[in-house]
Amino acid sequence: MNTLAFLASLLPAVGAAVTFAGGRDLRHVKFWSTVPVGAAFVLALLVALDHGTGGTTTRTYSLGTAGGFHVEIGTRVSGLAALTAVLVTAVALCVQAYSTSYLGGEPRYASYAALISLFTAAMLTVVYAADLVVLLVGWEIMGVCSYFLIGHYWEKPEARGASIKAFLMTKTGDVPFLFGIISLGVQAKSFQVNAVLAAAESDTLHHPAWIASLLLCGVLGKSAQFPLHSWLPDAMAGPTPISALIHAATMVAAGIYLVALLYPVFVLAPDVLVAMAVIAAITMCGAALCALAQTDVKKILAYSTVSQLAYMLGGMAVGARSQAMYLLLVHGAFKALLFLAAGVVIHRVGSNELSAMGGLRFRMPITYGSMTIGLLALAGIPPFSGFFGKEGVLGAAYDASGEFAAPGKIVLIFGLLTAGVTAAYSLRLWLGMFHGPFPDAPHEHEARVEAPQTELVPLMLLAIPAAALGLVVLFGSSFSQAIGGWYGEAGATAASLWPSGITTLLSLLFVAGFGGLTFLTWRRDEQADPAVALLGPARVVLLNGFYFDELIDRGLVRPARAAARLVAFLDANVLDAYVRGSGVGARGLGTMLRRLQTGSVQFYLTCLFLGVVIMAAVYAYVGTVS
Repeated sequence: MNTLAFLASLLPAVGAAVTFAGGRDLRHVKFWSTVPVGAAFVLALLVALDHGTGGTTTRTYSLGTAGGFHVEIGTRVSGLAALTAVLVTAVALCVQAYSTSYLGGEPRYASYAALISLFTAAMLTVVYAADLVVLLVGWEIMGVCSYFLIGHYWEKPEARGASIKAFLMTKTGDVPFLFGIISLGVQAKSFQVNAVLAAAESDTLHHPAWIASLLLCGVLGKSAQFPLHSWLPDAMAGPTPISALIHAATMVAAGIYLVALLYPVFVLAPDVLVAMAVIAAITMCGAALCALAQTDVKKILAYSTVSQLAYMLGGMAVGARSQAMYLLLVHGAFKALLFLAAGVVIHRVGSNELSAMGGLRFRMPITYGSMTIGLLALAGIPPFSGFFGKEGVLGAAYDASGEFAAPGKIVLIFGLLTAGVTAAYSLRLWLGMFHGPFPDAPHEHEARVEAPQTELVPLMLLAIPAAALGLVVLFGSSFSQAIGGWYGEAGATAASLWPSGITTLLSLLFVAGFGGLTFLTWRRDEQADPAVALLGPARVVLLNGFYFDELIDRGLVRPARAAARLVAFLDANVLDAYVRGSGVGARGLGTMLRRLQTGSVQFYLTCLFLGVVIMAAVYAYVGTVS
């Protein structure tokens, strides 16, 4: 099983290397970008089937010692890792297959496909890593790959800016994250995941709140949570398939996966759990409101991702590890479906703007059906998969007690509000894209402009888990046991994925209320944007993301630039002035002494005599005073 996990991580990396080296032969690139990832998916599926519902297997190889630590490399397969790897490889395979048509004719397709494969290998390294140092390597490779992929269209200023912003904001969280990893390794006397978990379970970690806070900083950056969230909507400047990959199963999921993996460390810090709940509440509700105000389809889905990730983080804060991980898995399926379906529409319409769409249900029936399933899952409509994930988190928040009681109240209140707003923007997106009149050709609804099969097949495949993964709740105990409850081991208390009565009723009321209000507003004028009437003057603020980037600019960027200008001024006019002054002074003194060298013996004797007289006068004055 561990050998298969290692091969699953290695194959996409090999495919990336061969694709990079293969030049621009299109058939060569398409083969080496899809087949290794497909093989990795099969291997990940075999690992998950072999693992079953219990146990954790670890296989490591020692590379020697360094500073008292054993340096080891290897794989660790738990139920959590096995299921996450299936999600990662499945979405990556769909994205690679989709991209053969969507971007296959571009001159930079080879580097694009190779980076996706390398991205996939890095995420699998994070998932299967038995050592935190190896996990950190995969974590950082993902960050570098995201920089290049978001900036794929580097000739566009917005793409260059988005890639730099994503890199800097995620690295802002990665610096304290690195110190958190080091602290864990030093206190556990090993960087092995099993040793760290054992130290946490035996409560031998010193200052666990500080360690959990440092780790949380890295999670906030990678998973785009407040206040490190604004890079994700801007990342829409990259190709749409990249949005599907980053937002569904890889980079943003890595942060939530890390919390689940090291959950015992976070449980030791109740104050951090409260902070996690507050951050999740701000992010989920704020991002959902921003999604309702956006006009760019990809930005709607981007803010939706930020909001849904906050749901998962909130689940972790209230002790609902199993429910949060279930939501992570189903979200990966339906969000990848939504991005790829949106890409089909954008490619055919030629615009990201919702105002350029409408009436496409007749023109693109397969895309329409696929995206309808994805939006129903996103809105949490039963019996689609997203409903059970959302209800599991809300039910756990309602039932939370002990150290989870305070976070539970926060997550429950804001989770219910977010459920209603999510239904509103999902319905608005569905109506705006597929219903009402088509702006440019109102009488040509019957003319189909459906995408090629290479783009449609991934949509149909992803629609299956988006619709049917809710069946997993029938085996809720088995699922919870498979991912190992809290501690990544079998035998932990299995959490139920079944919806609970009161929270389900409340959330459905919020969904029906907000959704019904959106529909009635749209019915008054099918050509008008319902968000304008629903949000009123607040829409401008939400459209600009609460002006968060402007706050960063005024609070951080401008002061940093002013400090840089001050340092440059001091360097040029103070430090360099002293250096220049010493040179000018030495040169002036040399010029003066050179002028004294006249060669006249009388002048020298006169100077000598004057010197003796001055010394005698000074000596006489000093003697008189004393």
